[in-house]
Amino acid sequence: QVQLVESGGNLAQAGGSLTLSCVASGTIFSSNPMGWFRQVPGLQREMLAGVLSGGDTVYGDSAKGRFTISRDNTKNTLYLRMNNLKPEDTATYYCNLVQGETTYWGQGTQVTVSS
Repeated sequence: QVQLVESGGNLAQAGGSLTLSCVASGTIFSSNPMGWFRQVPGLQREMLAGVLSGGDTVYGDSAKGRFTISRDNTKNTLYLRMNNLKPEDTATYYCNLVQGETTYWGQGTQVTVSS
């Protein structure tokens, strides 16, 4: 079983920065893909960024140029550095981890960006 705990969400000013963390516990392998998503109530969950099994990173359109994903396998932690925040970045942010056919999700952390 895998548990994911996100943290780092906060109230931020437009133009500011935040770094989210996601700590994974349980049986984790560095080859397990991990990613960051966000969701606004009433809308579909949106993929922001991911670290693939080989270590390559991928980004969704909303994250390109402003967000950076990184992973520290020694700490089983996934990060999302978010720069130049915008009010439309306001959402609940989730991390996930994929093992075979199973996808694990954290409980989410709230990011609110004021203009």
